[in-house]
Amino acid sequence: MNNIKSFDELQSLVKELKPSLKLREHCTFSHIDKREILVCGGTGCSSADSNIIIENLKKHIKESNLEDAVTVHLAGCFGFCAKGPIVKIFPDNVFYIQVRPEDAYEIVNSHLISNEVVERLLFEEPDLDHKKVQKHDDMSFYKKQLRIALRNCGHINPEDINEYISNDGYTALGKCLTSLSQDEVIDIMKASGLRGRGGAGFPTGIKWTTTKNAPSKQKYVICNADEGDPGAFMDRSVLEGDPHSVLESMAICGYAIGSDTGYIYIRAEYPLAIDRLKIAIDQARDCGILGENILGTGFNFDIELKYGAGAFVCGEGSALINSIEGNRGEPVLKPYVYAIQGLWDKPTCVNNVETFANIPIIINKGSDWFASYGTDDSKGTKVFALGGKINNVGLVEVPMGTTLREIVFEIGGGIPNGRQFKAVQTGGPSGGCIPSKHLDTPIDFKSLGEIGSMMGSGGMLVLDDSDCIVNICKFFLEFTVEESCGKCTPCRIGNKRLLEILTKITEGNGTIEDLDKLQKLASTIKSTSLCGLGKCAPNPVLSTLNYFYDEYLAHVIDKKCPSKKCQDLLEYVITDACIGCTKCSKICPAGCITGKVKEKHVIDSSKCLKCGACMDNCKFSAITKQ
Repeated sequence: MNNIKSFDELQSLVKELKPSLKLREHCTFSHIDKREILVCGGTGCSSADSNIIIENLKKHIKESNLEDAVTVHLAGCFGFCAKGPIVKIFPDNVFYIQVRPEDAYEIVNSHLISNEVVERLLFEEPDLDHKKVQKHDDMSFYKKQLRIALRNCGHINPEDINEYISNDGYTALGKCLTSLSQDEVIDIMKASGLRGRGGAGFPTGIKWTTTKNAPSKQKYVICNADEGDPGAFMDRSVLEGDPHSVLESMAICGYAIGSDTGYIYIRAEYPLAIDRLKIAIDQARDCGILGENILGTGFNFDIELKYGAGAFVCGEGSALINSIEGNRGEPVLKPYVYAIQGLWDKPTCVNNVETFANIPIIINKGSDWFASYGTDDSKGTKVFALGGKINNVGLVEVPMGTTLREIVFEIGGGIPNGRQFKAVQTGGPSGGCIPSKHLDTPIDFKSLGEIGSMMGSGGMLVLDDSDCIVNICKFFLEFTVEESCGKCTPCRIGNKRLLEILTKITEGNGTIEDLDKLQKLASTIKSTSLCGLGKCAPNPVLSTLNYFYDEYLAHVIDKKCPSKKCQDLLEYVITDACIGCTKCSKICPAGCITGKVKEKHVIDSSKCLKCGACMDNCKFSAITKQ
């Protein structure tokens, strides 16, 4: 591995290595003399044996004497997680989905040897009458995406620093160290309009300015990689697929604010991301890009990993800092500006993974280029973890200002199984539930806030008409109650009371007065809690009361759950389709089903446990929920 002693050496190495990425351009079969196969190595695909796929591909390539013509290696997340494991072949630009280890033989023999695409492994595009498509460019999932933070994920090998360098890696750092002053770097950040992608959306350039101007010889850079939202995997995917972009950005931040030490605070539940960060840090040190006298400029900067135990509250800056210091992960009473007095009482700049992932390309392409995307309020792009009742589950990156409708119905492919859209919840468990009437809302910090939701770190959960809003709201409160650090009364006790009221409603014991209590208590918690977790925890309650009040009324007045999800509000009824086979009466644990052979049976609702065993075992679909 080269020890890079100057920016000139780095630039020469980029030119030398760049041709290796030229292979990943599109061409026709007739012009192919060498191929590269990239296999998704993200957590999702790895859990589905993508590592074995790589081994099998290499084995069959060797057996076919194709080692000089084909190379195989892992890549970061391609984003289309619903269709993984994914294998992409360059320069053919053929995108295979749901590949299994045993498919490796056919890929080698059919695609590589016979130049015949394996049709059964191609994606069927619904927008093209389910036509099989070879290129990801033809998939509606990718058409409206713009990958900036995710630019290298799925394109380079995250465990090879040379691949990062060949794609202009570390040139932004070299440019800053050799031709830009600290203030000039910060001015670029300000002009770009980049705002924090961790949830609060604070302007990055202003945060850096405050830290730089704070009077102290020792300052720190922290990358918040805690990512505690259930179902969120934006930061994890960047760390697994492009770890060097975060290291480079932290070094740039260190130069801009006058820091020589950085920490990545990452939850220990991310073992793959941790392993790749360790590899990347070791490689950067070996190359002289981390450590002392970086690129011969006299600038020193190094990075250390700090592990979190999975506490959601440690995603909040002051709680995170307490945790790094070895203290209990609790937030600090405001006013508290960690840019002035943070880690070990020294000025500290905290940005999350996605924020850092944008910085090198902003330096290289300019603030005007980045600011040309997005809206007046929110520049650039945003990465979302799209999940729930949606056809195309995965990781998407879109320009700010893209509407919710475009994400759900074009990129996401709409609602599966013929169900109807009900709501989309943005911002993780602390976000709001947005109904269909707001589907044309552009996604930016201001617009989402105006309709009672939030950007958050980027979780996006789609609900369909089979979901019970009250039950979903209770689910989110269960999470936030469990994750509360307990330091402040509004969050520790108030959210517990919210959960108790919601539970009471879903059990059929709610009253109209309870709905008024929910509204008042949620508003109080929101305005009096100590940190962001407590202040945002009531958002699901407030938004659902606003948009789905009729559903709450059905629970408390009619004692019915319209979506038939609240078990205590259900009533099992045997219909005229019953032929009297007696199976339901035999399997009922409460013995509440009676009837003679070959005659319609009856359920005694007063004794029914509502376990659903009768309905699950009826072969004639003669039992329904009401």
